[in-house]
Amino acid sequence: MRHNHLPPTQYTKRVTLAVMSAVRMLLLWLLVPALVAAPGALPPHEVLHYTVEWRLINAGKVNLEWSATPHHSAPGWEANLHLESVGLVSKLFKVDNDYVSNLEADLCADGSYLKAEEGKRRKETRVTFDRQTHKAEYLETDLDKKAVVARSEISIPACVHDVLGGLYLLRTLNLQPGQSTQVPVSDGKKSVMARVEAQQREDIKTPAGAFKTIRYEAFLFNNVLYRRYGRLFLWLTDDSRKLPVQVRVRLQFAIGTITVELEKEEKT
Repeated sequence: MRHNHLPPTQYTKRVTLAVMSAVRMLLLWLLVPALVAAPGALPPHEVLHYTVEWRLINAGKVNLEWSATPHHSAPGWEANLHLESVGLVSKLFKVDNDYVSNLEADLCADGSYLKAEEGKRRKETRVTFDRQTHKAEYLETDLDKKAVVARSEISIPACVHDVLGGLYLLRTLNLQPGQSTQVPVSDGKKSVMARVEAQQREDIKTPAGAFKTIRYEAFLFNNVLYRRYGRLFLWLTDDSRKLPVQVRVRLQFAIGTITVELEKEEKT
């Protein structure tokens, strides 16, 4: 097993893609039930910048923007996430992904859109959540072949949250260390109940500074929502803002640990 040198072999491409896909999962993951505060507790606009580290390598960067959408016919929320590989990882296998999540005023998911460029592959994925019919429609298209490669429909709860919007729902929870809750999770292909656990308070340092936080674990791997074996942790500041300052996923040995750290918060 090579760790220090990463030749552009097919193995390396597979590992790199798995790493960046896992990073995408990190910020597209948590859904929580109706224990949340009013949506007005969330900031009307916020822009956060993160760095991605894998095996002591600067592997990518993530930009996350959250905003209210009063200009829509039905007021709600919109979250935009941009993920791209950098440095050596980008030279071996370039990744450039954009994900948009649209939420209703009560934070229930309305729809999501992903445009992904990974190596030579380009695809887009659309998910539509219909709370009236309790259905989610999933559509994946190969942009190069201009062909549908996957289409499905599943049953969902009356109010479900897509994974990116769920991050903001978690920030409205008052889940203290030692407490846990069951959460409804859907990525459009599968709908499950998963456990979220508040574990302990920790002091965390990131490029953005030092923070007092609470560490949470979301049990989405190991054939819950994702078949891959792994563990997923998130650190939120231990204050009223509950700012997400660090996310970490631990996967099998061939991939290892991926850490996403807050680098900068834009002041608006």
